[in-house]
Amino acid sequence: MMRYSALVLLCVVVFFSSSCSHLSTPPRETYSLPEIQRAMDAEPQVKQQTATPIVGGARIDKSGNHTRKAYLLEGAEELNLENYYFDIPVVYNAAVKKWIHYYSNRARDYFETYSARGGSYAPLLGKTLEDNGLPRDLIYLAMAESGFQTKAKSYARAVGLWQFIPSTGRNYGLKIDWYIDERRDPIKSTIAASNYLKKLYEEFGDWEIAAAAYNAGEAKLNRAMVRYKTDNFWDLTKKRYLKSETRNYVPKIMALAILGKNLNSFGFKDIEFHGPLDFAEIDVPAKTDLVVLAHELKIDVEDIYFLNPELLRWYIPHYVEKYRLKVPVGAEVVYEQCRENKNFTASAFQKYRPKSATTVAQVAKKFRIQPSVLEDLNSCPASTRIAKNQEVVLPFREGQNIKEAMYADLYERPRRHVLARRTYKGQIKLAKASGQKLNNPQEYYTVQKGDTLWTVSKKTGTPLNVLINSNIGIVEGRMIRQGDKIAVR
Repeated sequence: MMRYSALVLLCVVVFFSSSCSHLSTPPRETYSLPEIQRAMDAEPQVKQQTATPIVGGARIDKSGNHTRKAYLLEGAEELNLENYYFDIPVVYNAAVKKWIHYYSNRARDYFETYSARGGSYAPLLGKTLEDNGLPRDLIYLAMAESGFQTKAKSYARAVGLWQFIPSTGRNYGLKIDWYIDERRDPIKSTIAASNYLKKLYEEFGDWEIAAAAYNAGEAKLNRAMVRYKTDNFWDLTKKRYLKSETRNYVPKIMALAILGKNLNSFGFKDIEFHGPLDFAEIDVPAKTDLVVLAHELKIDVEDIYFLNPELLRWYIPHYVEKYRLKVPVGAEVVYEQCRENKNFTASAFQKYRPKSATTVAQVAKKFRIQPSVLEDLNSCPASTRIAKNQEVVLPFREGQNIKEAMYADLYERPRRHVLARRTYKGQIKLAKASGQKLNNPQEYYTVQKGDTLWTVSKKTGTPLNVLINSNIGIVEGRMIRQGDKIAVR
């Protein structure tokens, strides 16, 4: 077991205070790098008693040696900033101005919310980035991606603080399965993001292009640079090949960095920052019931999920010998006292008895569960026949509603399907309002794979509204399917 000391966390908080400039002291004068160095040389004892001085987010030592560059923001004198230094390149142009204006006006509440969450995560992310040889100010890339939400999920199935899609997450060592999604683990995902960003920077040699590639993919940026014969990000934004999301991505990060490191300058003086993460760690065995464990430790089970956002279900997966679990400070002492005399193994599984003969695979499909999960719980392959009323163990806990938040991922639908369905329903509604219909159809069309009502309308020459109203019994409840016979004349 290990407890993260208050001293270490205090040092991390000092970093975030410096990096994001939410200081209670008056704004300091801005010095050049040589002036900072001379001040450090002249005051070695002060240096030993306070947090290490930083330029932007890059730490420097007495000799002036540091592995990262410091960039001076030029041309932004009108902003009257407290801090003009960053350890990633930041510019002040029309695109960046637009996002500064957006987050300091219309989206001011969003920025304050992101910053408040940053009190917990930005110090941890910044330290992890630096430990892996990367600029700390890349925390603003995570801020742009997720607003510092560990459970953030996009319609493209990107998840976590760094918004990894499944394939990229797995490529960089993150475990993603029915039980665990390490894209939501702030430490492991930041290590993975560090490795990915390091690879992108080594490939492109430019943080602006590397950040754009993080958003759009390396192949897309390489094609863009070849097509337009330039590796300048701002030149690429003048073309239409990159999506607007990517063209806006880099200026958004820069705007967030400027705002985040100059909160006083933009009037963000009342943000209530969340406290730094404070936890201890215990080793728990496979199949530990987190609900029972929380009860015995006298903590809320939601505290466990907050500190371990990568855990998706109510028990530790079967395939781990032991799991390093984060718990509120003090709970590790209780665990040490009770673990020898308590059994935390999950046993409160729901049971299912089919009304007719079936297979384990079919039961898994019915409950939208991966067959391998039922294979483990029932100690049999997915092809096993299940007799009528034969008991099947399900991975849901007794008393749980299988449609509650813990299992939301089993029922969600990709955005494209949601939008397509919404459009489809709207078209049906419009067609019904027109009232046009074939009263005595003489000719029918058999729907082929890939057909839609619109393509069938074009193929047959039947007006779309007539096609819909003449086949309302088929099309009102669902989209057309291969093999449907629909009236067209």
